[in-house]
Amino acid sequence: MAVNSGTSTETAGAQPEPAPSGKPRVDFTGAEWLCSSQGVGDVQIAFVDGYIGMRDGRQEDGPILVFTPAEWRAFVLGARDGEFDLT
Repeated sequence: MAVNSGTSTETAGAQPEPAPSGKPRVDFTGAEWLCSSQGVGDVQIAFVDGYIGMRDGRQEDGPILVFTPAEWRAFVLGARDGEFDLT
């Protein structure tokens, strides 16, 4: 699968050119978006070219947060430990 680097297309396995934010530009076109079987499925995730994308399922054309595997693991572990609880 090719990744969108803005000015050129690179092949899978190559590091995508980073966006101005420093995050990779990953092409999520045609990605299989998954949601939890629990809840209403507002948060969706997709796995593409070794990266994890997260988006709001109610705004499918909206922004996508892109995580490296290490960042995703830290996020999931933090959520399990209650790091993001608002109460």
